[in-house]
Amino acid sequence: MTSDDVMTQLEKAGSAQARKTYGRHGVRSPMFGTSYAALGKLAKTIKADQALAEKLWATGNHDAMILATMVADPKTIGRKQLDLWAKVADNYVLSDAIGRLVSRTPDARATAEAWAKSDGEHVGQCGWTVLAILAGGGDTLSEADCLALLGRIEKTIKTAKNRVRHSMNSALIAIGGRSAKLRTAALAAHQRIGKVEVDHGDTACVTPSADTYIAKIWARKKA
Repeated sequence: MTSDDVMTQLEKAGSAQARKTYGRHGVRSPMFGTSYAALGKLAKTIKADQALAEKLWATGNHDAMILATMVADPKTIGRKQLDLWAKVADNYVLSDAIGRLVSRTPDARATAEAWAKSDGEHVGQCGWTVLAILAGGGDTLSEADCLALLGRIEKTIKTAKNRVRHSMNSALIAIGGRSAKLRTAALAAHQRIGKVEVDHGDTACVTPSADTYIAKIWARKKA
């Protein structure tokens, strides 16, 4: 499938309602308004295709760039390319998509740690998104690593930039779902931090309360 073929399909799948919705979530790039359902179907058809991913990203079209993160090959994309993509991202929707891609790469943790220290809001957000994903499962982060992350979150979340706060809060929740020990530590950190304020713009989104969401994770474990 060529990039032109993909762009044609994205345009056909777009809608004015989706463009309006994406716009409320901060997307300002050119876009067709392709639903995530349609993007997911295309990604399954394409599978991993790094060359195509780079062509889609180069279009500057939001939908194409999101799809690029879905079909990029996590084994071959490389840190240099990921750094360039992260710097270009100017909205949290795209940054989160990049984070999901990075979490599947061999150097996910190193990339996340570097980005989490960035002064750029969306790069920092992306780094913490990756850390949240890694904290939620697998063996990339140990229990000790997660405890150290909790300390960093507690120390800096209130002064972090808007979307970084959201991703740090997500990481806290993910850590709280890892083990009984981490659940206790995460809930204690949440109590000391207090309410995390995030400006979600003209949307109905709300910042999840860590204690409530950690409780939901453990309820699912028991079900």
